[in-house]
Amino acid sequence: MNDNIFLIGFMGAGKSTVARCLHRCYGREMLEMDGVIEEREGMQISRIFETYGEEYFRRLETELLLELQERENLVISCGGGAPLRACNVEAMKKSGKVVFLTATPETVLERVRNSHDRPVIEQNKNAGFIAELMEQRREKYEAAADATVATDGRRPEEICGEIMEKILKFQN
Repeated sequence: MNDNIFLIGFMGAGKSTVARCLHRCYGREMLEMDGVIEEREGMQISRIFETYGEEYFRRLETELLLELQERENLVISCGGGAPLRACNVEAMKKSGKVVFLTATPETVLERVRNSHDRPVIEQNKNAGFIAELMEQRREKYEAAADATVATDGRRPEEICGEIMEKILKFQN
């Protein structure tokens, strides 16, 4: 299977961890969208937001996803907002399968509590705010997804196994 695997979901859902696991266990090249954008722009995502605004950052995400249509056999950890734009979802679906990773607001808060590179929640690190934002995005995540996998309380290897099982079903 040479299709790309795009991991989407709220920040802290486990996209980066699961992408590393898919790389390690299945030999897929891993790409962290936020990391690529930071490297290209020469600054952290939070700084891009401060300097140029969210719309500028979202355009960079779209440009990168369009580039990735030329590649295959990648596992891509997408930024939490990437699937909110229809053109991004279209680009993902052209070259692969989209997997929505879920986690409870409490799990997300625990995972991002000590991180300061999440500009969308930096001033509101609490389960209530996270739950509200997750609910606002849920419909778009679900609409974009070819498969959904819960990450709460699970080992990365277990999650990766479930992802590959679900992805392989598309091949049969």
